[in-house]
Formats: sequence, structure tokens, C-alpha cells
Amino acid sequence: MTTEANILEQIARKHLGLETLNERKSDSLDFHDLAVWSIEAALKAAYEAGQAYGRRS
Repeated sequence: MTTEANILEQIARKHLGLETLNERKSDSLDFHDLAVWSIEAALKAAYEAGQAYGRRS
């Protein structure tokens, strides 16, 4: 797994409560009801991770 994919998995677990971002071919496992504040937190975390990555380059 690439570093970027690993960061996205961590964000999904922490902010969205998702075990994995892999498709599992099951509606109950692949579709989720999420609160907008959880999605907002995940987007902010992803943005901040991108900013941090950009500063390292």
C-alpha cells in the first residue's frame, strides 16, 4: 500500500468509522450513512495531509 493510500485509510477509519476503502461487493459493507460533520472532518484531515506532504517536497 502506498503512503498516500495508507493516509487515506487512516483518515477513513478515524473520521468516518470505515474499516477499509476497498470495495467489498456488498451494499451493507460498501454504502454508509455518514454525518456531514464527519465528512467535513475527513476532508479537512485530507487537506492538511496534502499540505504537509507538499511542504516536505
